[in-house]
Amino acid sequence: MARTKEFDREEAVRRAMAVFWEQGYEASSTEDLLRAMGIGRQSMYDTFGDKHGLYLEAVRLYQAEYGANLMERLHSKPSPLASIREFLLTIPNGSPQVRARGCFSVNATTERAHSDPEVASLLKANIGPEVMTRAVREAQQKGELNPRLDARITANYLLATTAGLRVSAKAGLPPAALRDIVDFAIAGLKAQ
Repeated sequence: MARTKEFDREEAVRRAMAVFWEQGYEASSTEDLLRAMGIGRQSMYDTFGDKHGLYLEAVRLYQAEYGANLMERLHSKPSPLASIREFLLTIPNGSPQVRARGCFSVNATTERAHSDPEVASLLKANIGPEVMTRAVREAQQKGELNPRLDARITANYLLATTAGLRVSAKAGLPPAALRDIVDFAIAGLKAQ
């Protein structure tokens, strides 16, 4: 008779995500993942298929949580521009450990997306551009951002800036320099 799974699947994925996030996909051994998740090898294979299947679930979980966090942050203040700026500032204002760890999606993009179509597809399906476009449009409607800017292009610019900030933070660029980049990026978008 088969045993029922005796672990919380989402919590196991969250723990595996922490390992992948800290070490990267290639450097994360099955033993590292099993130890972090607190499950046996057979349970991992029965539940997730293999390390790759587990990684895909970790990417999905991160994308869902990141999307929810982004929506919350971009609507946290009455001023859409202030919300966008605050979102960008979470990078330089994060702890040294958070800055050094980088962003899970950015890490997945740089490590896996070029050689793993499934990872690339998951990363492209994120809601970030849609949420940021909405915030840009709201800032334009309130007269905070230049109304002549294409909202979608501006949103992609802000998300690319975010990714660049995360990589620069991971590489050790000091928080003050990261804040300068945020201020420069925002200043160029403001309504004249």
